[in-house]
Amino acid sequence: MATAPGRGGVAVVRVSGPAAFRIATALSGRRVDASLAGRFFHATFRAPKTQVRLDDGLVLVFAGPRSYTGEDVVEFQGHGGAVAPRRVLEACLAAGARLAQRGEFTQRAFLNGRLDLGRAEAVIDLVDARTERAADDATARLLGAQTRPFEDLYAAAIDLSSRVEHALDFSEDELPAGFGDTVRSALVDLLGTVSRQLSTAREGRLLREGALVVLAGLPNAGKSSLMNALLGADRVLVSNEAGTTRDSIEEGVEIGGWPVRLVDTAGLRETANTIEREGVARATELISKADLVVHLIAPEDAADGGGILPPETCAVPTIVVHSKCDLQATPGALAVSAKTGEGLEALRTAIADGLTSLAAKDAEETGADVTTRQKEVLMRAREALEAALAALALPDWVVAANELRVAAESLGRVLGKVYSDDLLDALFSRFCIGK
Repeated sequence: MATAPGRGGVAVVRVSGPAAFRIATALSGRRVDASLAGRFFHATFRAPKTQVRLDDGLVLVFAGPRSYTGEDVVEFQGHGGAVAPRRVLEACLAAGARLAQRGEFTQRAFLNGRLDLGRAEAVIDLVDARTERAADDATARLLGAQTRPFEDLYAAAIDLSSRVEHALDFSEDELPAGFGDTVRSALVDLLGTVSRQLSTAREGRLLREGALVVLAGLPNAGKSSLMNALLGADRVLVSNEAGTTRDSIEEGVEIGGWPVRLVDTAGLRETANTIEREGVARATELISKADLVVHLIAPEDAADGGGILPPETCAVPTIVVHSKCDLQATPGALAVSAKTGEGLEALRTAIADGLTSLAAKDAEETGADVTTRQKEVLMRAREALEAALAALALPDWVVAANELRVAAESLGRVLGKVYSDDLLDALFSRFCIGK
């Protein structure tokens, strides 16, 4: 099934492989072959052996290699619901098909050269996208924004590796004049490009996993009320009694196109209460891991700065926000009122701008996003390139050649030119069945 189960207007059963046309012929009663590629026709779907009518719909025909999987593909578009799609699926199985595994259609597209591994990853990221920004990012990668930069990197690494391998056939005295300097210059350029690609890894993580934004501050600063206001729902209990929140509460929300994991934490203070003390400890740990901290300061605490955040947060970007501005205005400050809604839009903008700046920090325009898997592979490539550069300084051409070979292989793994079965199993197991 290529569509979600349950009640719906249309359900799609997708078949791919060398027997797809034969199965379509058996179910539709009309001869299906490559001459129908790119076309569709109306048919009554029948059980192959009994000819019992199962459903009525359309048959779409795609001939390999110009199909999603690179194989012959047929889609049966029938009525939705619980029974009709299941009967069509069972008829396909009776005609010789088998049930697809998770992500098997996209995996076949990769193995047949229709998609590189980066584009295959973009497919699942597009399906899982929770915001417009994340969907735009995945769509750009699916359309190849990532492919050319990584192909250029891989080609450059292969070229440099082969040149150094060739140099091993000669003694150092026989190398052309300036050969070492030429290789070193190319290696420095390649290393710099890999490093720039790695600089985009943060944005990819924020879009796929969601940015961790933590609300922090003294007890009764209005963190729970602010979280409810940002969520547009009463998700967190609110009380005038200080220390009510004793655990961390996380909810997902979209802010300025960024998927955000918004967390309300216990008020930061010294306390003798064992449970509250544990809540404060958890809050401190979350703040240190946050992508962005919103430090909330109530009017009554403004004189002493609203408390001091733990030292662990010194490197975490922080937005200082004055709460309860409906009770007391704070001129010149970013102020909000969870009660009236004043300042909420300005806060949302500040959070979105903060995440955008965070993602762009120290990054240059590369035209490609970097997934977690690609980041790990690129880090290994960078380590190998750095080792090769160190070997050239000696010079040790054997070590340099070995490290360049490792770097080229690592860059090949980004696109899937080099891969293992375990890698494919791990990647495509994230997909739904039918994709």
